[in-house]
Amino acid sequence: MITAHPSLLRELVERCETLRRRLAADNSPETARQLEDATYTLCVITGTRQLDTALFVARRQLTEAMRREQPLPH
Repeated sequence: MITAHPSLLRELVERCETLRRRLAADNSPETARQLEDATYTLCVITGTRQLDTALFVARRQLTEAMRREQPLPH
């Protein structure tokens, strides 16, 4: 399975979370459009169809990437 680079996943997760909070606060059409765009991108990258699922998969992929980067103890 091909996965996105961890830095891209991290950026998209943070962007979606930030925009979701902003939309709850201001409910502006511009924020809604930005969240829709970011959600679409994250869903495509994670092979999902809903934001919550995409966030779950992205976080799992980030955890796995961090685990692979950790050197094994001797």
